[in-house]
Amino acid sequence: MSLPGQLNPTPRLLLGPGPSDAHPRVLSAMATPLLGHLDPQFLQIMTETAEMLRLAYQTKNTLTFPISATGMAGMETTLVNLIEPGDRVVICCKGYFGTRMIDVAGRCGAQLTVLEVPWGQVFDFDRIRDTLRSVRPKVLGIVHAETSTGAYQPLQGLGQLCHEFDTLLVADCVTSLGCVPVALDDWEIDAAYSCSQKGLSCPPGLSPVSFSERAVEAMSQRKTKVQSWYFDMTMIRQYWGGDRAYHHTAPITMVYALREGLRLLLEEGLSARWARHLRNHQALKAGLTAMGLKYSAQEGYQLPQLNAILLPPGVDDLAGRKQLLQEFGIEIGVGLGDFKGKVWRIGLMGYNSRPNNVLLVLAAIEQVLRKQGVSIAPGAGVAAAEQFYATSA
Repeated sequence: MSLPGQLNPTPRLLLGPGPSDAHPRVLSAMATPLLGHLDPQFLQIMTETAEMLRLAYQTKNTLTFPISATGMAGMETTLVNLIEPGDRVVICCKGYFGTRMIDVAGRCGAQLTVLEVPWGQVFDFDRIRDTLRSVRPKVLGIVHAETSTGAYQPLQGLGQLCHEFDTLLVADCVTSLGCVPVALDDWEIDAAYSCSQKGLSCPPGLSPVSFSERAVEAMSQRKTKVQSWYFDMTMIRQYWGGDRAYHHTAPITMVYALREGLRLLLEEGLSARWARHLRNHQALKAGLTAMGLKYSAQEGYQLPQLNAILLPPGVDDLAGRKQLLQEFGIEIGVGLGDFKGKVWRIGLMGYNSRPNNVLLVLAAIEQVLRKQGVSIAPGAGVAAAEQFYATSA
């Protein structure tokens, strides 16, 4: 057998639902020589990373740090630690990742109540209040930024509502952290999880989690062991907490990456970061609208960082994405679940939320759709985006 050649993949622009392109400074930080996972220097790096993560989450929660695994590990960590067999749990499902939350909670032995709305829509708090009143669940789980549909679920006030019924609020912030406001303390969110490869401009590999004092108290009152050894917070917190007790070998290089990604976020400023994502989304939307394309998410509740658009009739989903990848080097996301073959998902997250990427993807999508017979005035999308940039603050 001959050895494969040196790794040299064709460059891509990752404008799908994640991963996004890592910031050059993050990649540079990852070239830093390794330290041992209990080296005093690395322990200080862990402390700095956790402190910056609290600022990103807008929380004072002591139990805030990255889990050594991808975003789905954050979902598992929050749910397996808060749910015991027989606990009443409500999951709000409005897309693909709500269904995953249902699956994980079910594996924990929860007595599940599922609330659903059509994909692309969001939940009304009155409906949630009625369910909380009748079910009195221990946990309510909801996705903040539903990656499969581009729907932006309001969370402000939901934590307070949950606490009226002694319910813990768990929020999926995988696609929201670093792109749009996430305010754990002000919104009274009890447990949240995210990922490293989207708004934080890092490669995949870490899942930042945070637990409120209410959640910590609930974990301390468990009658059964957490079903996962690896994700058991009673042990992991001893490594990330004051004792620094050995639990696992942390992915040193990924912690370097997250530390730099958080530095970039805080240097830019949270408000400036959110404004940048919104401005580039508005330019992209202006261009897509000028080409006759429509969003799959409910108007007024569309994510700035994940733009899910409905394909025009007759457009071949696979052929279009293949052309974008082969001719333009652009990756966008396929539709999932109910939206399979019907939706394209365009991510403008973290480092990739830039005007040059907006103009490039609009020009490329125009070429792809015109090749498949869609009637679009030449340059309409780019012109509309440029007009938006020229007239917006």
